[in-house]
Amino acid sequence: MKITYKTYWRKTGLKKDWGQVFLNIVNEHKPKVFLEVGVFCGVTARNVCELLREINKNEFKYVGIDLFGQKSSEDEVVPDYLKKQKFSNPLKNFFYNFILRENLNSYESVKKFLKKFSKNITLIEGNSNIVLKNLEINNIDFVFLDGGHSFKTVYEDLNLIYKKICNKKGSVLLCDDYDDSSYITGVKKAVDKFVNEKNLKLEVIRSRFAKIII
Repeated sequence: MKITYKTYWRKTGLKKDWGQVFLNIVNEHKPKVFLEVGVFCGVTARNVCELLREINKNEFKYVGIDLFGQKSSEDEVVPDYLKKQKFSNPLKNFFYNFILRENLNSYESVKKFLKKFSKNITLIEGNSNIVLKNLEINNIDFVFLDGGHSFKTVYEDLNLIYKKICNKKGSVLLCDDYDDSSYITGVKKAVDKFVNEKNLKLEVIRSRFAKIII
């Protein structure tokens, strides 16, 4: 099965060939119930839903958690390009900021972007450290963790998720930005501490993604 990662003329953190690497990982495990922490502008969500539909027809579920513009915690820094919606492409800048006047990271924008999968998706607005405490995710097959990048946020997210899916053997936890750049260090520290404490196996993929199989 060949599914190509598409950007849909929106912002995504998986640029160049990273989106395809990500999709290939998901396709390898063929999940049915998918959780994404850090939806951003919905590009990864859209690609995941397209893939899950190919794998499972309409028998799949996607759950996405994001702040969607809400104030983040004090230890998280909101990227400037997200706050001001800057585009290097002047056509994109004009189209989204002056014609549509649409914030791509807003709940409304992402929901509209994923409209074709409305029966399969659940979008939740809020801080993942809070949302995950009350969210029923025992049936999750695959988690893509790409929300807050501070040590505290990542470590708490990992533990909250693990507590609920630890009995579902074979579930996958995939963390983005594990070892991709020197200025993002909280993710690696949190993942390493979590894996060591839980005695889990860690696979680092192309010095960026950290894959943990429960």
